[in-house]
Amino acid sequence: MTKSPIIVALDFPSLHATKIFLERFEGESMFVKVGMELYYQEGPKIIDFIKEQGHDIFLDLKLHDIPNTVYSAMKGLARLGVDLVNVHAYGGSEMMRRAVQGLEDGKPNGMARPLCIAVTQLTSTSEMQLKEEAHVDLPLAEMVEKQAALAFQSGLDGVVCSPLESKRLKEMISPSFLTVTPGIRPSGTNHGDQKRVTTPSDAKKFKASYMVVGRPITKAANPAEAYQMIKKEWEETAQ
Repeated sequence: MTKSPIIVALDFPSLHATKIFLERFEGESMFVKVGMELYYQEGPKIIDFIKEQGHDIFLDLKLHDIPNTVYSAMKGLARLGVDLVNVHAYGGSEMMRRAVQGLEDGKPNGMARPLCIAVTQLTSTSEMQLKEEAHVDLPLAEMVEKQAALAFQSGLDGVVCSPLESKRLKEMISPSFLTVTPGIRPSGTNHGDQKRVTTPSDAKKFKASYMVVGRPITKAANPAEAYQMIKKEWEETAQ
């Protein structure tokens, strides 16, 4: 996959809007995220288009179903040629193992299987929400650690987590365990609906593998410039 630490969230409603946005990045090989909004509207053709432009793809569908259904879905997604997919850790160890097996069984000959990561807790989740709505008594950070450990034991390559949790998870599990971190906001920008957020500089200090960045780039007056500024902040931050 691309060496860029930034995964740009293509939260657009159509292929047309995506094309207009990506035209601003001609000559730049990026890592982009296709989520539910875009994929459910356009289907596999959006993946084909983005791959033709030379970008790596994180297909962010957060699968969560019975193990056999997730296996079959992943077997189909593996044929698309995406680089990274995900499931919800709440689905349990058997579901996560079957997800990886589906990717192995579905990948075209001669190609590596897509990497698979698990969503621990969404960065929009607060400690209060976890206790009062999910009825989980564990502290949020401890719940994330337990879900990440289960994902690792189930054969997954990493997790989606807050940058605030990234360093601890790598220390606890493995330095090579991927931590894909949403909730990135450059200093001075609006947090939106994210609760657990950090700057790009802090994300690097917390050992994040990748930063998922959406609105600070996609809603910027000059998206290409915003992308380069975030990339520069990461590169100039000491480990």
